[in-house]
Amino acid sequence: MDIERIKTLMKLLEDSELAVLDIADEEGSIRLEKPFTACENTAVQTIQPPAAAVTAPANPVQDAAIKSDGKFIKSPMVGVFYSAPAPDKPAYVQVGSTVNKGDVVCIIEAMKIMNEITAEESGTITEILVNNGDVVEYDEPLFKIG
Repeated sequence: MDIERIKTLMKLLEDSELAVLDIADEEGSIRLEKPFTACENTAVQTIQPPAAAVTAPANPVQDAAIKSDGKFIKSPMVGVFYSAPAPDKPAYVQVGSTVNKGDVVCIIEAMKIMNEITAEESGTITEILVNNGDVVEYDEPLFKIG
């Protein structure tokens, strides 16, 4: 889809009372969502906002780690951090794990796609800076590597 069509769809959603707009055709598919706002007279519903709209709370441990010297494996995208390939599987890495360049260290789910994140250099994981299931931001440090 070209950017002008996407802008038109965004304007259409903005000007309407719709909360979600899903479009799929031969050019591709797109899902647009408005942020959820509750009114006094509406039924209670559970709605998950798009990943890009979620702001992760400040993490003092992570902030301290960023200030210290060291190398980090950072998130290449906004999404949900998963330490293992499946809930019943062991974590890819733990503190003390040795990784080689190209080894998978975690998964970040973005737009329902599971993206394997790999180490950009070899080393030992000295700290894990996020928890399983946390929403992470672009360029946020995930692991400290020594």
